[in-house]
Amino acid sequence: MAVRVFLSYAHESDEHASIVRELWLLLRSCGVDAVWDGVAAQSRRDWALWMGDQVRAADFVLVIASAAYRERAEGRVVEGRGVQWEARLIRDAFYADQVRGIERFVPVVVPGQTVAGVPDFLAPASSTVYEVPSLTLPGVESLLRFLLDQPAEIEPPLGPVPEFGRPSVERLPAGSEVFVGRVDELARLEAAVASSGRAVVVAVHGLGGVGKSTLAARFARLHADRFSPTWWITADSPTALDAGLADLAAEVVPGELPSEQRADAAVRWLTGHDGWLLVLDNLTAPADAARLLARVRTGTIVITSRRGSGWRGLAESVALAVLSPAEALDLLERCVRVEWPDADLTGGAELCAELGFLPLAVEQAGAYLAQARITPTAYLDLLARFPARMFTATAEGGEAERTVARVWKVTLDRLADTPLAGDLLRIMAWFAPEAIPRHLFDVNPDHVAVVEALGRLAAHSMITLDRDTIAVHRLVQAVSRTSDPADPHRDADDISEALEVATDLLAHVLSGLDHENPEDRPVYRVLLPHARALLDRVEVDGLAACRVLDRIGRYLAGAGDTAGALAYHARAVRGMSVLVGEEHPETLVARCGLAVARMAAGDHGGAIESLRVLDADAARLLGPSHPDVLVVRHELALAYGLAGDHDQAIALSRAVLDDVVRIFGADHPRTLACRNNLAAMYQYVGDHDRAISVLETIVAEAGRSSGVDGHLTLTGRANLATALLKRDPHRAIPILEQVLEEVDRRYGSDNPNTLVCRNNLAGAYLEVDDLDRAISLFESVLVDRRRVLGDGHPDTRETEMILTLARRVRESGGPAGSGAPR
Repeated sequence: MAVRVFLSYAHESDEHASIVRELWLLLRSCGVDAVWDGVAAQSRRDWALWMGDQVRAADFVLVIASAAYRERAEGRVVEGRGVQWEARLIRDAFYADQVRGIERFVPVVVPGQTVAGVPDFLAPASSTVYEVPSLTLPGVESLLRFLLDQPAEIEPPLGPVPEFGRPSVERLPAGSEVFVGRVDELARLEAAVASSGRAVVVAVHGLGGVGKSTLAARFARLHADRFSPTWWITADSPTALDAGLADLAAEVVPGELPSEQRADAAVRWLTGHDGWLLVLDNLTAPADAARLLARVRTGTIVITSRRGSGWRGLAESVALAVLSPAEALDLLERCVRVEWPDADLTGGAELCAELGFLPLAVEQAGAYLAQARITPTAYLDLLARFPARMFTATAEGGEAERTVARVWKVTLDRLADTPLAGDLLRIMAWFAPEAIPRHLFDVNPDHVAVVEALGRLAAHSMITLDRDTIAVHRLVQAVSRTSDPADPHRDADDISEALEVATDLLAHVLSGLDHENPEDRPVYRVLLPHARALLDRVEVDGLAACRVLDRIGRYLAGAGDTAGALAYHARAVRGMSVLVGEEHPETLVARCGLAVARMAAGDHGGAIESLRVLDADAARLLGPSHPDVLVVRHELALAYGLAGDHDQAIALSRAVLDDVVRIFGADHPRTLACRNNLAAMYQYVGDHDRAISVLETIVAEAGRSSGVDGHLTLTGRANLATALLKRDPHRAIPILEQVLEEVDRRYGSDNPNTLVCRNNLAGAYLEVDDLDRAISLFESVLVDRRRVLGDGHPDTRETEMILTLARRVRESGGPAGSGAPR
């Protein structure tokens, strides 16, 4: 009976699918009953049942390796449901019978792919992977021999056992550590060792606690039969390195030697022999091994170090990052279940994420969970309430110095001659971990000192640098902002000072930005996650924090995040009222921001009430003609208009416009903005001719002052087109289409300004009875307004109402005409 084989693969490209099809044809031509889904796809079927039937019926399942297959099988991406289902079936069967699973589920690497595409659960680093270099009979010979049970070699009978001298010399750390993942990293390490010249030197570097020593030990054990001797030296100081070499001499150099000669004798022995492996663990700096590396011309040396630079010309460099989320969770589960097999690990994924997927932190947490018999959720609670204790907590028998807090203290001790490095790390601890903009630190007058301090932090793997941004591991941040009297790098006063400096830096950069200026919006987007991270951690708002709250709140209101804007503005007003008083000019500005946020959220009545009180206070304190008072009245007029009190809005808009023209001039941006408001009021009351007249003046003056594509010009053109809808809709539509294209490019599709333009354009289509285009655009606007503004926002309700009416008009077969609402 023919061997039945099922091909499991990812449809990641036409080329890859074609290669799998050719393999299927080749196998069938060689008598293998291979099953390929391309045949089944020619008829309708329940794919989940079909896949289960094929996996169960097959003698062998060939897992075709590819990057997409691995990502989908390990659940790292959403797409590829078919592969995810197949992989789950395979994993379940593998788990049920692992001995049979090793033979039955066969990883295969076809042309164009690598072993890195094999999922971790098939253990590609420790089990056979069949590589098909070409889709020919010689190319598939080893796979066919396995499937057809036709081995190329038959074991000969055993001969007599020879007698040798002493066993090979080996010194490695105790092999109790749990090892997960790291398939790609092991492959890079093996590739570096394979590209040997006279001697092979590889430096594995990364953040303290990321698993460098574990990876080196795993490599040494996997290749125990390749090297002799295999010798491990803890090389965290020149003295320790010499002591480790002296111990090696005692094993490999005959006779007794004086202690001061043993290290040199070991080096001489290494230079005269080949086939050995020397691991220098936790080397502080490349210079500490320079003398050894200069003399050695044979063998293999693997170095682990936190130093990420300085290896050029000395060693092949292999950078080690944190674990993937799935690997970190696997590590946590293994660490716990060794001692607590039936542990409830609900919340494990969240705990691993909070620990930044750092292996040392995950192992530390796992040992604590197993000993204390608590859940990951309970550990997270302890971490939030007692961070200083949890960062140093170990299970019984654990090494106190092998905790995240202690490991990084060693690195900072080495950077003590650059105090600014520790200062910068504590400052960055208050920001988001990724993409911290380097220009935040430009305010420091000693720019060279900042560059050098960041460079040293990066060299010791405490941060990651690129040209414009900085990244800090989230757990490094958490430890750096948690005080510990026993750690000089985590002094409470220094941490408080770092928070003040971080807040001042944000406030300083934001003070030079205008949230309404399209050119400044990208900078706001970069700063937003860092402002949010800092503000979420501040317990008492200082004046600088209140300024950050006010600036970020204005940006959020303009970006459509009205809930965030309201929360930040309310907090800014509370803080400033306490710090400088309710009548201080900065508090008045913050109160105006809060009222505008209420207006953006659709609370027009609340906005009017707040602005009226603020108008009276500001006029009394600053004078009725003060620019800040005019801003308040400008916003109050707009609020009246949005609330439907058009007479009041027009009267106040005219009064504000007269004052603004008198103070700033006819073509000042504030004047143009006031005219825009006045034109909007005219439109609300149906005085379209007067609105059009005002808007044509605005477009002309704004074009002279800010250019044809300036912000004010765009606003004027959009409002002019809206006003024209009642008089000349065919002239209005091309203007609205051009404005929408530019606004979308400048602000993005979710910005409230863009949503208004899209809504107005849909109304223009409705005005000229182009119902299909109008309804289609209204439908997309409604979806986005619900998502961005919420169901209860007035703009959302307006779009929903117009869309309903437009659908009724289309169903009745009548024209929309001039009676269509907008």
